[in-house]
Amino acid sequence: MGRGWKRAMSAPRQSLTRQTALDELKTHLRGAQIVLRSKTPELVQQEFYGLLMAHFAIRGLMHEAALQADEDPDRLSFVHAVRVVQRRMPRYVAIPPSEEESLS
Repeated sequence: MGRGWKRAMSAPRQSLTRQTALDELKTHLRGAQIVLRSKTPELVQQEFYGLLMAHFAIRGLMHEAALQADEDPDRLSFVHAVRVVQRRMPRYVAIPPSEEESLS
């Protein structure tokens, strides 16, 4: 069997991976009822890139957690990971610029 067969067999998995990533972005990360708020194409693009970066960061955390637990990363729940990050975010809130000056 040649390379063409291997490529044909990997195509459905790649398609499923893309569909899963889109579902994670649209439904679980952004929220099903929330639309992009930006008014210009450039800002929509920036907002979309922000969502991609958040998705990449959560998937990276999931990978690290799977390595530490000696678990297959595909067995971890993206929804659970998003909820854990959302619960932990208040601990890492940025300092507003107006308060930053008073700290130095």
